[in-house]
Amino acid sequence: MPTDLPNLLTLSRIAAIPVLVALAALREPWGDVAACVVFSAAAITDYFDGKLARDWQQTSAFGRMLDPIADKLLVGAALMLLAGMGRLSDFGLYPAIVILLREILVSGLREYLAGLSVGLPVTKLAKWKTGFQMGALGTLLAGDTAAQVLHLSFLPISLIGEIMLWTAAALTLITGWDYLTAGLRHAGGPESARPSQPREPARS
Repeated sequence: MPTDLPNLLTLSRIAAIPVLVALAALREPWGDVAACVVFSAAAITDYFDGKLARDWQQTSAFGRMLDPIADKLLVGAALMLLAGMGRLSDFGLYPAIVILLREILVSGLREYLAGLSVGLPVTKLAKWKTGFQMGALGTLLAGDTAAQVLHLSFLPISLIGEIMLWTAAALTLITGWDYLTAGLRHAGGPESARPSQPREPARS
């Protein structure tokens, strides 16, 4: 049910996006701190919605569909904010591109394999990638201006965030390649072995 707590937590990640955008758009140190807090809280729900769904036996098709969508919307919004507002250096833009392209690749693979009734399991390495990615984006949203508010100006917050982003991008390439090869194995099978799918009518 969409109103189950795990699904509500997933929906909260989507609801957090306009709040995140509004806070970052203020371009104020306190707004950067608040944006980091909102993003971090939303990212944490990614762990708890799945755990609660499994522990309470509330897994559902709705939740399985919505969870990766919410993740990608949150990550995509954060990356666009950082890039569009000049919060990434030229060097930091490259891992952001890698991460965004990987999200699109995996989404396409999942959609294709779903038509073959084949799942794409989340590996332990992919979970590490998600952890570094979310940590990096939260750190970059806070930025050096937020460090001044928190009296942490001695820390190169943006540099730390970009190092974490590069780490996430490296893990992204590894896990993305694993998912791609898994998808190609199924795509290379005989057409007759695949479940037949109804053809959708052409759209104008």
